[in-house]
Amino acid sequence: MLDPSDADLVRSAQKGNVSAIGELYDRYNERIFKYVWIRVSNKRRAEDLTGEVFARMITHLHDYREMGIPFSSWLYRIAFNLVVDYYRKEKNRAPILPAHQAQLATQDDDPVVIVEHRLTVEKLQLALDKLDESQREVIILRFLVGLSLREVAGGLDKTVAAVKSLQHRGLVALRLALVQE
Repeated sequence: MLDPSDADLVRSAQKGNVSAIGELYDRYNERIFKYVWIRVSNKRRAEDLTGEVFARMITHLHDYREMGIPFSSWLYRIAFNLVVDYYRKEKNRAPILPAHQAQLATQDDDPVVIVEHRLTVEKLQLALDKLDESQREVIILRFLVGLSLREVAGGLDKTVAAVKSLQHRGLVALRLALVQE
C-alpha cells in the first residue's frame, strides 16, 4: 500500500485525525531538526525550537491551504521564522556551519585529516558569511538540508525562478569568496 501524500495527511489532520498529525511529525521531524540545528548550533535549543515548530503546526494546521506550495515548505517557513526570532532575542548571529558539522562530516581518526577538515569547514563558514542573507539561506536549504527548488521557494515565499537565480548568484559568490581565502 502506498503512503498517503502530504495533502491527504493534512486534510485528515485538519479533520481531527491524530494519527495523521503523528505521521506528518514522523515524516518531517528529523529534517526540520537538522535545519534548525544547522542554524542555531545548539542541540538542546534545536530540539526546543523543533518542538515549537510542530506545536505551531498543530495550532495553525486549520489555517494551512495547499495553493501549490508543498506542506514541507510551510513547515520550513515556520522553522525559519522561529530561528529568526531566536536570534533577534539573543541579539546574536548564527554560525552557518556549527562545530558539530565538522565532527559529523568525518569519521577519520587521523589527526591530520580532522584538522584539514575543520580548516575547510572554517573556510567555508567565512565564505558563506560573505553572501547576502537570501543567497546564504538558499545555499543552506538546498545543499546542507537537501530541499528541492520547489520546497525552498515555498519556504522562502519566492518563485522557483527566484530561488534558481539566488542559488546561481550565491554559488558564484561562494566560489569567488573561497578562491580569495
